[in-house]
This record gives sequence, C-alpha cells and structure tokens, in this order.
Amino acid sequence: MTVDAAELVRRPIAPGDAASLAELLNAIEVVDVFGEYYSEEDAADQINAPTLDLARGTVGVFDGDRMAGYSSAAHKKHVEDVHRVTVSGGVHPRYRRRGLGAELLAAGIASAKALHALHHPGLPLAVDAQNNALNEGAHACYRAAGMTPVRWYAHLRHPLGASVADAPLPDGLVVEGYSADNDADFLALGNETVLDRWGGVPMPPEQWRAFLGWSAFRPDLSFLLRDADSGAAVGMLLTCSWDADTAATGVRDAHLPRIGTRHAWRRRGVAGDSELTRRSKPGISS
Repeated sequence: MTVDAAELVRRPIAPGDAASLAELLNAIEVVDVFGEYYSEEDAADQINAPTLDLARGTVGVFDGDRMAGYSSAAHKKHVEDVHRVTVSGGVHPRYRRRGLGAELLAAGIASAKALHALHHPGLPLAVDAQNNALNEGAHACYRAAGMTPVRWYAHLRHPLGASVADAPLPDGLVVEGYSADNDADFLALGNETVLDRWGGVPMPPEQWRAFLGWSAFRPDLSFLLRDADSGAAVGMLLTCSWDADTAATGVRDAHLPRIGTRHAWRRRGVAGDSELTRRSKPGISS
C-alpha cells in the first residue's frame, strides 16, 4: 500500500531512533552504494554526535515505526573563517519520487541557517552536502536548491599483506600505540595537520571524546610516531573498523580516517611508514 507523503509524521530525531535510522541507512545503501553499513550502535553514535542539535538540526519522517527519510545539519562550535554546516539526509527507496528528498534538503538548509545564526552570525555560512557521484537523484535536488559541486573525494582501497610496499621506519623515530598517556599528542597533532586541508578546522575536545567513544575506533591499531631525541610527536594514524561492514560484506576492512604528519617532518617518509600500515591491519583491506 502506498502512503501519501502528507500522511507521514515529521519530528526531530531522538536518541531512541537509532534502530530505525540504522534500518533506513542500510536500505539506502542497497540502492545508492556508499560502501557503508550500520548497526544500531553505529547509528546511535551518529545521533549522539556533539555536532548535532537534535531539536534544531534534525528531521525524521516516519511511517509508523519506520523512518522513511531524514535530514540533519551538523554545525561546528569552533570556526576559523567560514562556518561550514554539513547537511546529510536520505530517503528510503520505497518512499522516493514523492518529493521527500527536496523537502528534507530544504529542511536541512533551513536548519543550517538557524544554527549559523545561533552560533556564528558574524561569519560567512557555507552549507555542504556530500553524496555518491553517481546518485543523479540527489544531484538534481542539490541543483534545484541552488547548490553547485565544488569538490570531489576518492575512496581508495588497497589489499594488505605482501602487497604493501616496504618503507622503513625513518631514523630517529619510535612507534607508540594509542594510550591515555599520549591521547593529548594525538589530538594536538591531528588538529595541527588538519588546518591546511580544505575546510579543515580543529576538533574540539568534546568531539574528540565522542569519536574515541565509537565502537568502531580501534585504539589497538592506532599509532603515533615520536622523535626519540626531542620526544615530539611527528606523525599519527587512527584506525576504525565497523563490524556492520564486515557482517554485510564478509571483509574486515581497516578505515584510516586520519593520517597526519607535522610540517617539519613531511617528505621524510612519516606518513608512508609501512610499520604503521602493517600494524594497523585488522583484516584484508584498507
């Protein structure tokens, strides 16, 4: 039975919606193919992110207990020159072609403007959205809303094992695993190295704590390179691995969400050190 879009319930997303959100995201994955699968716990991590204001920045569209679509606007508490609010969203394949995508994108943009006015009214606002480059339906919504493509990203994969090129540890450096003792070095180095990336801003401590609280974070497979003489942290690598991805694909991947090298140590083999990449492999590919 087809339900009229006007009969669906709209309300802010709540912490108790994690199971419904995971079901929605996995249904979207089947059609749109982002290469991402979600457990209820993973969806809860997204809902509870400190960058989200659930009341002001999210909309869930519900058909009974099923989430038919959603929109969220993630604002930044710490901003340099431009306040970039990331708008995300999607519509369950069963509920498409009813205008929900355009409605939810408009809601996300409106939320971005409201959050910007609340947190950083004196700075320019940029509303960012990311999607699969092959998702023409999403692109049509973006164009209709006046948005234009400004940047493309590549998802790189490489099998691990003998195919990883041998890159010796640079002289004078030692490898440390992540621990509570060097947590501050990871955060400081990550925040320093992200500044020269497009749209990069430092991660505030509360967002860092939330990231480390994800079940996907692998502290045992995250590493720091330190200068043995000065004790300075010069490079870092963080690893995540999602059980939901493994359950869906049968492949245990290592995702490397952040690799950073201090400026003075670049072009010296720090980021490509095979000692880090070999240690960070929980399974087959990265």
